[in-house]
Amino acid sequence: MAKTEVYSWRLAPEKKAALEAGARAEGKTVAEVLDALSAEWLAGRKTEDDEAEQRRLHAALAKFVGAVSIGNGRLSETVEQEMPRQLKRRHGR
Repeated sequence: MAKTEVYSWRLAPEKKAALEAGARAEGKTVAEVLDALSAEWLAGRKTEDDEAEQRRLHAALAKFVGAVSIGNGRLSETVEQEMPRQLKRRHGR
């Protein structure tokens, strides 16, 4: 994607100097550092749409919570035998 937008802001001189020194130490331009930092920050943000989607998914899965109960604590070892037995008991299949 072509970078065509310009954004400017004010910051303290010591922050500007530290930003420039850090970029120089990494062999990058200040613009590259700021682009990476802003991309990382944006990727970590949750939006209202994300929150709504999470609520929808939780509601959809809630009906399945506790649907399978095998009390021996060895579900991963016994699921192949136990699941058909429980399904047959619940649904007659």
